[in-house]
Amino acid sequence: MIELLVFDVDGTLTNGDIMYSSSGEEFKTFNVNDGFAMVFWTKQLGKKAAIITGRESKIVEYRANELKIEHLYQNVKDKLAILDEILKKEGLNYSQVAAIGDDLNDLKMLKKVGLSFAPQNATELVKNSVNVVCKKSGGSGAAREMIEYILREDNLEEEFLNTWL
Repeated sequence: MIELLVFDVDGTLTNGDIMYSSSGEEFKTFNVNDGFAMVFWTKQLGKKAAIITGRESKIVEYRANELKIEHLYQNVKDKLAILDEILKKEGLNYSQVAAIGDDLNDLKMLKKVGLSFAPQNATELVKNSVNVVCKKSGGSGAAREMIEYILREDNLEEEFLNTWL
């Protein structure tokens, strides 16, 4: 059973576009449906989630706090090494982890976890290396699709629906 979800940010929780204002302020867009499912995962089910990203952004920190994501790691070069740290802290193993990523810096981690996902807009190499390629793109519901897939596999979909009906 999956106990920990790991999310990349750019191209996965966002569409991969980075916009800057003339003063250098960075903008990103997140999908509210992704966030809704992530909060259900952590708050309602009491399971773990992590964001591991290669870039650093105050916006990502803000979003992680808003969603109550317990593990946030930014400016990461070796995502698998960070995942190893999280697994030790949580007493989990790779088979209990699902991860989603879109590019080459996610591959080592995606190949090691129990269940791996790529958004539709991921690179072909990543899409060919994961267990599930989402129908939705990053920033457009891919994380929600991933979570709903896991809920179906773990027979928790009914609980998800009943929480809100």
